Amino acid sequence: MNKPLGGYALERSFLRRELMSKPTCRTPAEHPDLDASDSGLLAGVARGEARLTPEQALELLTRAPLYTLGRWADARCRSIHGGSIRTYVIDRNINYTNVCTARCTFCAFRRDAGDHDAYTLPHEQIYEKIAELVGIGGTQILMQGGMNPELPLDWYLDLLRGIKERFPRMHVHAFSPPELMEFVEFFNPPGATLEDKIRWVLIRLQDAGMDSLPGGGGEIFAPAVRRKIGLGKCDHEAWLTTMYVAHSLGMFTSASMMFGHIEGYADRVHHMWEVRRWQDRALRDFGAPRALELEPGDAGDDDLSRRYPASLRAHGGAGGHYTAFIAWPFQRENTPMGNLKEWGTVAGDFEKYGPEFPGDVVARVDGSGAKGSHPEFGRRLRMSGAVDYLRMQATARLFLDNVYSMGSSWVTMGPHVGQLGLMFGANDMGSVMMEENVVSAAGTTYCLDEAVLCRLVRDAGFIPAQRDNYYDLLSIKQGANAPDLRVSNWADHRAKKLHVEQGGKAELTVGASRATANN
Repeated sequence: MNKPLGGYALERSFLRRELMSKPTCRTPAEHPDLDASDSGLLAGVARGEARLTPEQALELLTRAPLYTLGRWADARCRSIHGGSIRTYVIDRNINYTNVCTARCTFCAFRRDAGDHDAYTLPHEQIYEKIAELVGIGGTQILMQGGMNPELPLDWYLDLLRGIKERFPRMHVHAFSPPELMEFVEFFNPPGATLEDKIRWVLIRLQDAGMDSLPGGGGEIFAPAVRRKIGLGKCDHEAWLTTMYVAHSLGMFTSASMMFGHIEGYADRVHHMWEVRRWQDRALRDFGAPRALELEPGDAGDDDLSRRYPASLRAHGGAGGHYTAFIAWPFQRENTPMGNLKEWGTVAGDFEKYGPEFPGDVVARVDGSGAKGSHPEFGRRLRMSGAVDYLRMQATARLFLDNVYSMGSSWVTMGPHVGQLGLMFGANDMGSVMMEENVVSAAGTTYCLDEAVLCRLVRDAGFIPAQRDNYYDLLSIKQGANAPDLRVSNWADHRAKKLHVEQGGKAELTVGASRATANN
């Protein structure tokens, strides 16, 4: 039977609170004099008692044996999450519009307003999608879209209010830092600083029903890379500032990274380093649990007012931070960047420039790489496969010591590589993905229902459990009534369709088959 909230849930809630409160008191010490492969250093990292430097993380990512890297990442994961339970969430991706002012070279989803297949979903259609999600036990929506200048602020506020009126228990995980930055541009809110303007918009969205902010639009933070691939999208400082303001309002957020394109390995480490630094800042500024126990009139309340903006206590209290990090590889089909050749496949690449990938020549762990360092930078790709993905997953778990959850990206890598991710530092399998339109537009779609997802977790040696957005457990999937254990014929189960996008865009099945979007 599905085990109700109990010991497991209480234990995991305690572990999450413990991990998130520790950095407010003590940040693990770095040991830059030690080699990245030093077993004592890695054991300390696994226990949460030592912190990798960016240089050590780069060394692990590029040179550590795959098995060794996975073993230590798994040890770190088990020290945080234990060895029994691995989680998933039931949600639905709702992409409310594909009209977008940005021209990201990695995107196959965006459209101009005048394109024949441009769309903006009516509110009622979004409500219908949520009702379908509720019907399969879903608890949250991930709602994002293009940056559409034709939609006024009231369109978003009315939508959020309408969702909460109809589905008061549905968690709304919505928008992204680039969307928020465009809201600032489109709506011209009052404020003396960028933070003030972002806060003005976020407070109104939060009041209307937005619960948390996803980490979309992160891609790669390094300016040299971002200027090449994210045309018309905010820079990394604006992205991180938006998240910091959300944290100041008590919002939990996630962070993401898209790799395996023109970037160098050091760019990936720089990206994670920025997440870790800003997470340290959020936990320091907003993450002290005892400060939140103060009530108006208590001794020390004046100090609380000085530390946090006045709007905090009126909008959910402080304590916002990154709860999760999810990294996935670039999908090239139907994208402008996908037309680039892979490094070494063009005659003369190595003869003219040597074997080192242009992105690695440019990249620096501090993000200071200059695009002029290599004439072919931005003109060649280095795509990521399963081994590179698992190395990235493991390195992220070891380096991001202050981020609670690591998600496995089976949506892009497929269910079985996603399953392997649970042995390389991931504790969460993400969503059953009832609907997905952005990655599928780039030609890759995997879609699993709850039973298949539970089976993948169980076959990896763990107990599957459904979670909410805060990573608290909703139910433990054990016994005869667990979704996967109720299936008597897996061949028949895989043949059933979970969702067909209207208009024939994409057909998603519960099995591991690939489906190509017909744009």
